[in-house]
Amino acid sequence: MDKIPLFTNDAVVLGVLMLSLGFIFYSSNLKSGFWSQFYKVVPAVLMCYLIPAIFNSLGIISDSSSSLYLVASRYFLPASLVLMTLSIDLKAIKNLGYKALVMFLTGTVGIVIGGPIAILLISLFSPETVGGAGPDAVWRGLSTLAGSWIGGGANQAAMLEIFKYNPAKYGGMVLVDIVIANLWLAIILLGIGKSDKIDKWLNADNTAIEDLKEKMSSYTKSVSRKPELKDYMIMLGIAFTAVGFSHWASEYISDFLISNFEIFNDKTSALSSFTSTFFWMITIATAFGVGLSFTKAKSYEGTGASQLGSVFIYFLVATIGMKMDLTTVFENPGLILIGIVWMSIHAGLLILVAKLIKAPYFFLAVGSQANVGGAASAPVVASAFHPSLTSVGVLLAVFGYIVGTYAAIGCTFLMKISSNL
Repeated sequence: MDKIPLFTNDAVVLGVLMLSLGFIFYSSNLKSGFWSQFYKVVPAVLMCYLIPAIFNSLGIISDSSSSLYLVASRYFLPASLVLMTLSIDLKAIKNLGYKALVMFLTGTVGIVIGGPIAILLISLFSPETVGGAGPDAVWRGLSTLAGSWIGGGANQAAMLEIFKYNPAKYGGMVLVDIVIANLWLAIILLGIGKSDKIDKWLNADNTAIEDLKEKMSSYTKSVSRKPELKDYMIMLGIAFTAVGFSHWASEYISDFLISNFEIFNDKTSALSSFTSTFFWMITIATAFGVGLSFTKAKSYEGTGASQLGSVFIYFLVATIGMKMDLTTVFENPGLILIGIVWMSIHAGLLILVAKLIKAPYFFLAVGSQANVGGAASAPVVASAFHPSLTSVGVLLAVFGYIVGTYAAIGCTFLMKISSNL
């Protein structure tokens, strides 16, 4: 985790990532030969994630010495959300029905019960792995995973404050979070390439999703025109004006809550996570884009607004991949095993419920990532299915942030009880 990579200059790292993305998009569009067959098995979006992960694992680049993820998540992500929600059809989103919410809540329940069940199972043959006392109690550390996997980083920080896990051992929990969450994201992305087969196995009804895709495609064709330089400049102007506004407003809201309400200023309070500027930035940027969908700005979908947003999304995918070091998978086998069992319960419950209610793989994948990955990866997964579906990922991720701290607290109390059995 602490090794110095070959390239530490962000200009060079940017070049490596963009070379990777350029090669992936070139090779994935070849109509014959090895690559044509390769991408029938492995989705291009997974390679956008996996190649930077391999480079990180080989010590060529590293997230630890780069600021590119910060740039991608704080600037490009909100910009992409604006561009990809410019043409949102709220009525069509509503017509997707209840299954999206059911799968999201199923994912939440899977995390809440997965932690204590994992502790019980691991304790049967390795009680020391889930033991500890006082600040060193493993259940306290696992509370930070619960927070991260139902909401995000702010919820994770809140759990650390509330349950007072030993800071000296916190790095081990961060490692488990990175390894397990990123491995699961890779599996989710791999499934996108096989979504038709998965939907057939689930006996899923894709009608509403296909209707939304068709409606979006028809609208795009109706307003399509050859983009000019002014169109790109106006779209970027709209997007980054929204980014600037969302940053300013998020800081203002966060400072206002901290300054005027003691409950938000208390780091041990579940409400303290709502002072996260990232949460408000994502929420405001999305609201900005939705608001513009009621104006003439919506027509910029015809000059490639969502495609431009997709460029930012794929760069974000690459920087997320750069966080994954494949060589650390077995660095702390006990905790990694807990994470694997935990995430398997989350996945198993999602598959069971999807089968029962005949939910498409799209709802399973996005419902899971709205929990485990939050606002940074749920839109990525949703847009990999179709740009018009990005807003579904955003809305569920925001909802995940809202329920995250409370669900994580409930999960932690269950883990404490399991550890004492």
